[in-house]
Amino acid sequence: EVATPSGERAPRDVIRIGAFNIIDANGNYLAYNNGNLSELPRQPAGSYTSWASDLANASSGMYQFGIDPTGPTGGSFLAAIIDSPTLEERWHQGGYVGYAITAVGVFALLLAVYRLIALSMISSKVNAQLKASSANTNNPLGRVLKIHEDNPSMDPETLELKMAEGVMRETPKLESGLTLLKIIAAVAPLMGLLGTVTGMIITFQAITIFGAGDPKAMAGGISSALVTTVLGLLVAIPTVLLHTLVNGRAQRVIHLLNEQATGIIAEHSETSHK
Repeated sequence: EVATPSGERAPRDVIRIGAFNIIDANGNYLAYNNGNLSELPRQPAGSYTSWASDLANASSGMYQFGIDPTGPTGGSFLAAIIDSPTLEERWHQGGYVGYAITAVGVFALLLAVYRLIALSMISSKVNAQLKASSANTNNPLGRVLKIHEDNPSMDPETLELKMAEGVMRETPKLESGLTLLKIIAAVAPLMGLLGTVTGMIITFQAITIFGAGDPKAMAGGISSALVTTVLGLLVAIPTVLLHTLVNGRAQRVIHLLNEQATGIIAEHSETSHK
């Protein structure tokens, strides 16, 4: 008879491997406690259960199998692996602060991807404008060049001011979203620290009420409190890298606008002097 995690008991075919490891015919690891067999509430992750199933249904040959090396002491190693939370459970341990950090991180990622796509399209239009003979207003460079086309006889000083105004008008559009990415990169670790501090407060309150007789429970509470710090860093580090990437794309376009505007002003000034 084998007990399921819900407490129901039913007969099964079981296979003992060595003296301290036992599985059923479906490859589920079993535990032996006080003369009773029970299915582990959580099976080992990875390929262990499939290896166990292959071994259970084999009649001959050599097969891989995951053996608990601490079997004589009660299977403590396997129990420790099973008790270790998964990534999803770790994420849920962050609580509401962890959910907020995740939402901020997803927003930062979507914003960065959107700005990268937008700047890539703008860059391709600017490159096409460099090869064109007339200004096209569907790109920042074309709109700046249009100022010179509309004012061919303007004096150099006034033209310089108007061209500078045109570049300044285009700059905020190109740098859109950069400030928000920078703020998210700075705020995410602070949100993680907030979650850690609140988690530590709850942990120490529990210690005050129940005492510190169980170091394992105290360590588990501290570990849960630190999850938000990890989440904050996982959001902040990629956001800093994405901000650098997006800012580099935007600055290349802005530099090209300033370069072309300066060249046009110099050429216009030279022509007017002649």
